[in-house]
Amino acid sequence: MILHSFSPTGWKNWGLLSRPLIRDGMPVLIDEDLRFEDENGPRPTVAMNRWLQELPVTGAPSPNTWRTYAQQLKSWSEFLTEHSVDVFADQFRLRGALSAYAEHRLSGPLEARLEGTSWNLAVKTIAAFYEWSVGNGYCTDVPFSYAEGSYRRPDGVRVQSARNLATVRGAKRHATRKYLERPYAELLMNALAGNYPDGEPDRSFRGRETGRNAAGVALALSTGLRLRELSHLTVWELPPLPRQHTPVPIPLLLAPPTAKGSKGRQTWITYEALAGVHDYVSLERAASTDASRWLPGDPLYVEEPTFAGARINGTYRRWHVLTPAERRRLVAPGGGSALLAVQSDGSPFVDWATVLRRTSARVRDRFDPAFPHVSPHMTRHTFAMTTLERLVRGYYQRAAQLVVDTDGDNAMALYLTKADPLLVLRDLMGHASVTTTQAYLHLLDTQRIFREAYEETSPTPCEQIEAATEFQDSDAR
Repeated sequence: MILHSFSPTGWKNWGLLSRPLIRDGMPVLIDEDLRFEDENGPRPTVAMNRWLQELPVTGAPSPNTWRTYAQQLKSWSEFLTEHSVDVFADQFRLRGALSAYAEHRLSGPLEARLEGTSWNLAVKTIAAFYEWSVGNGYCTDVPFSYAEGSYRRPDGVRVQSARNLATVRGAKRHATRKYLERPYAELLMNALAGNYPDGEPDRSFRGRETGRNAAGVALALSTGLRLRELSHLTVWELPPLPRQHTPVPIPLLLAPPTAKGSKGRQTWITYEALAGVHDYVSLERAASTDASRWLPGDPLYVEEPTFAGARINGTYRRWHVLTPAERRRLVAPGGGSALLAVQSDGSPFVDWATVLRRTSARVRDRFDPAFPHVSPHMTRHTFAMTTLERLVRGYYQRAAQLVVDTDGDNAMALYLTKADPLLVLRDLMGHASVTTTQAYLHLLDTQRIFREAYEETSPTPCEQIEAATEFQDSDAR
């Protein structure tokens, strides 16, 4: 089976009356003989492709997700073909094939073997496809069994759930958390700046671009940006630094084309992190871009840039319409890339994964052998952890109330005084549903956060008994 990414380029030469209603970049599955039907009628690839094409409007807006799902369907379909089982065979044959596929993927040849999390993703994909197929008349039954259950959210609400029995259980989530606790976050930031853990300069450090690396990672830790969002932010989209220090975070707008699923959102950045980024822009970045001769292929020249947009090759464009590919081609008025992070020659810098990997390795070698392997997404998890803890403890709410009492026009402060912590975190993370945010809460050490916040309130004896019962119920699951 062939996995192809659809492109509408040249569709007018295909003999069609109109452009096909298929998203650019949508994966398409095609049998080896390049046919979608035979003497028996439409082949299963027709149903697979229809399901894939509906993903953007059924909760999966990201092109990376589309391709991941298509790859899972491709592997499943190829396994069925190898064992002479039709994709829409009866439930008995499909369940037998599923059992063999599980053995093949979990304990089969090394090149085909999957870890538990990857296998669970395959199960989720295949199950979603068959549930859609039943609803659209391609088959009558889903070849999976489910166990009904429930779990308690951190706010005490019990939610019903159904677990696919074909999935495998992994380690407890609290044992596999993927965030940096405060001491490790501080250790990382000092290492990025070329300092010892105590903040003193490390004279033996021979790395470069310390200002950029420290400012960029501080930006990620303070905003929860995804890697693509962090890598494609232009220097003019950075909010101005307030004249006075403020404990209330400063709003940061993200352009839709750079965000997941092309859904623009607003997060925030702390005053301290924003000040560090502005220092980088005015010093190290300015030295790298001044009179830079860097030029991309097919450059887009920026003139008269403002916070909202600029003239690009003579035509005014707002930043929020520019795609990541277009942003990498932007040339600033004084030379160099228009992106916030640049290399020493003024060209764009986007390889944050390498910066974090090398810095983590240096910290382990020199300072702490237990230091984790930090990835760009771990900075996002760390932001979620830090933000949740401060929201639950009321830090932001108290700071916001002080601002509201003196300046009623501060929209962010007003928002913080009224919004629920879980809903605030949902908005900042860019989640479509609070259910996704709750998954983050399972990843984080929420019991400690809520327990410590509760202890600080000096509860009555009755409240102590009630809270202890809640934690005992949670621990028993």
